[in-house]
Amino acid sequence: MIRHFPSSLDLTRRAFLGRSAGGIGSMALASLLNHNLMAGEGSRSGLHHPAKAKRVIFLFMAGGPSHLDLFDPKPKLNELDGKAIPKELLKDHQQFALIRGTPNLKGSPYVFRAHGQSGAVISELLPHLSKVADELTVIRSMYTDTNVHDPGVNFMNCGTLLGDRPTLGSWMSYGLGSVNEDLPAYTVLTSGVSDGQPLLQSFWGNGFLDSRHAGVPFRNSGSPVLHLGNPKGVTTKDRRGQLDLIQWMNHRQHETLGDSEIAARIASYELAFRMQASVPQLADLSKESDQTMAQYGADRVKPSFARNCLMARRQVERGVRFVQLYDRGWDSHTDIDREHKRQCLASDQPVAALIADLKQRGLLEDTLVIWGGEFGRTPVAQVMGKTWGRDHHPHGFTMWMAGGGTKPGMTHGATDEFGYHATEDKVHVHDLHATILHLLGIDHKRLTFRSQGRDFRLTDVHGKVVRDVLA
Repeated sequence: MIRHFPSSLDLTRRAFLGRSAGGIGSMALASLLNHNLMAGEGSRSGLHHPAKAKRVIFLFMAGGPSHLDLFDPKPKLNELDGKAIPKELLKDHQQFALIRGTPNLKGSPYVFRAHGQSGAVISELLPHLSKVADELTVIRSMYTDTNVHDPGVNFMNCGTLLGDRPTLGSWMSYGLGSVNEDLPAYTVLTSGVSDGQPLLQSFWGNGFLDSRHAGVPFRNSGSPVLHLGNPKGVTTKDRRGQLDLIQWMNHRQHETLGDSEIAARIASYELAFRMQASVPQLADLSKESDQTMAQYGADRVKPSFARNCLMARRQVERGVRFVQLYDRGWDSHTDIDREHKRQCLASDQPVAALIADLKQRGLLEDTLVIWGGEFGRTPVAQVMGKTWGRDHHPHGFTMWMAGGGTKPGMTHGATDEFGYHATEDKVHVHDLHATILHLLGIDHKRLTFRSQGRDFRLTDVHGKVVRDVLA
């Protein structure tokens, strides 16, 4: 269908594109992809090499889960529990976030066992995840550049401590485009206990990329997406007429100024109109079986991390490229025994269910699932006694991946005997990002965007693909 605009406009090439169905806004991939990813390089999809993963679900444990109590047991740490930390561990150590003075070592009170044919070692706090241990690629040698929450989350998402850069999901949207024109390419869901750490807009922001590449937050109650419904008394036909007028004015403005943000606004308005039909269907869990709801441990209406995991599966099977779940409440400076038990109780079953559900539906093979936080937690106690906790720890911690071309049932890397420093096959955050993009068929060095006179990329001038974790 061709939209007709006043004949007084000259039929230039730009005007023709603007008047075609959906205009510039509907040409997301072809018109806005980085030219380095286009024809002549890689496959017809514009990829640099064949992709193993088509989509990503990032399960972000906001606050920093304890690798020492979940995935990385340390007998030596338990043996020296209560002793002062050896001074040699602090040679290349940035100051603790909150601990002052010389703290005491703290072992884990939890039992660890090997699971599955792979023998992956997992804590008793995660009994459900243990049942899918052979699907996991556990990385025990992660390290990052900061022990402060907000810069740490930015770094894990954006590859920089600053909050003004595109996130991993935004780079995916920019580099790969959208699969389903009726849904966003990048969505965000939140859950958990508020522990004083804010969830900032920058955590799912588009930075210097067009605004269409920002994450779209899905709400836990009321309308799934803000401002999606029509005001009282406004019909869909009325809204379509209003939108056509607004889009006509935006096209005229874009022809005059050539501002890419106007094109992004055109695309956003059209997507919002289509989402009025697609999002309510997506958010309606009434047709999910009782068996599926029980598998996830989710309620059809009540907000929870479990419900968000089920929503993540529903979104990726409908074509959403990147789904990020933020689960708050992992920042256990005190009462870690109580708080981590609470967090694991709420997240263990649905995470295992998500992996099993994706596999049963044939989606795990090309869906990359990532689990982790902005850093780990210290092998020393912040507070001794019954209310003991652990401080922020960037020098060595654990993350895991599943599906999407990763090598299942393997454990990569190691920390020292105290779980303090990553020592074997170290993986920096930039390396993690390079590996994720590689699995998606993208060379991290060639996915760039020019802003303010220089080319930017997710991995900046760093990053190497961790090939040992690739299937």
